[in-house]
Amino acid sequence: MDRKLSSDEIRNRRLRSWIISGAVVVGIIAFFFIIASLARKSVKLSDISVADVERGPLEISISASGKVVPAFEEIITSPIASRIQEVYCRPGDSVAAGTPLLQLDLEATVSQLSGQSDVIEMRRHEVEQQRINNDTRISDLIMQAEVKEMTLRRLEVELRNERYLDSIGSGTGDRVRQAELAVNTGRLELDQLRQLIANERRIADAALSIRELEHSVAARDLSEMRRTLDLARVTAPRSAIITYIFDNLGEKVTEGQKLAVLSDLSHFKVDANIPDAYADKIGVGSSASVVVGRNSLTGTVSNLTPLSVNGQISFSVRLDDDANSILRSGLRTDVHIIYGMVDDAVRIPRGPFYSGPGKYRLFVIDPDGGAMKAREVTLGEGNYKWVEVVAGLSPSDRVVISDMSDYRTNETLKIKK
Repeated sequence: MDRKLSSDEIRNRRLRSWIISGAVVVGIIAFFFIIASLARKSVKLSDISVADVERGPLEISISASGKVVPAFEEIITSPIASRIQEVYCRPGDSVAAGTPLLQLDLEATVSQLSGQSDVIEMRRHEVEQQRINNDTRISDLIMQAEVKEMTLRRLEVELRNERYLDSIGSGTGDRVRQAELAVNTGRLELDQLRQLIANERRIADAALSIRELEHSVAARDLSEMRRTLDLARVTAPRSAIITYIFDNLGEKVTEGQKLAVLSDLSHFKVDANIPDAYADKIGVGSSASVVVGRNSLTGTVSNLTPLSVNGQISFSVRLDDDANSILRSGLRTDVHIIYGMVDDAVRIPRGPFYSGPGKYRLFVIDPDGGAMKAREVTLGEGNYKWVEVVAGLSPSDRVVISDMSDYRTNETLKIKK
């Protein structure tokens, strides 16, 4: 027959059970901790990237993001306020120079052109009328001057006669003085008339110049209106592909509104942006490397915007092979601007660990290949492929270029084959 347990015995049994369960849990946790600790002290060779430290030339560059765009792209805008009357092409069409793209309503412009032609004709007649008026006025004054000059010669003859009569006693002093006064008055009147002719010539020339200028201005306005009318008959300025066209028939357009975009999709360039902190490292003519997928194309910086917008500077790269088959409009690229060169540098391949010049803690493979040790290394500048080793490594070393942040507390790691 079972004996009934006392409360002390029950409490002691429960306590022993709890102690045993706790010890088992602690043992399991310790076991997994030890396993994890042991696992962190070794790494598979296949899980890391290892590179040899080597000597060689090193191009120093800065990186930017870019986009492939057509080398030639022209935006055609409306020269007048009008409406779309006809559309002859669609996006994607290849067009030759002079091909009609669309037709604007030109009725109002043609009417203005006709009115301006009438203005030109009126200005031409005004110029001719001014010239005739000038000739008539000047001719009349010249005729008056010639009559005045003949009168003066007659008065001078009379003066000589009076002086002769006075010398032989047949005349009087009063008649001589009267004749002298008449001659002096005639000379003054002739001089005054000649001065009037000179002034009238200047006034006439100025008036004619004004009329001719008005005619010239009207002619320029007519020429500009004819040019505008020609532009309003929208045609392709060169052979290209239409990438955009405003094709809403009957819709009004304003002066300067975009009507079409023509692009040469056989040749390309790269438009890119770079932080303005690197403005002193880039200039027109700088060498550039454009990475498209796994391909790399060379080029030079051909255009650089001097202004910074939102902390970015815009520039363009002219490609040496701008017709390469891998290029597509709108394709995103990485652009690397080369601004320095080290002829004989100690270098390692660039890895995910690299964030700029400074000190790094890298793992170096032992010569026997069974382990690796952490080492402080000083790295300098580089490019998208290589980084310069300033101190801490030599060309005989092999270094891990993978991200080893999970092992930053380890000084040594075993390598599992």
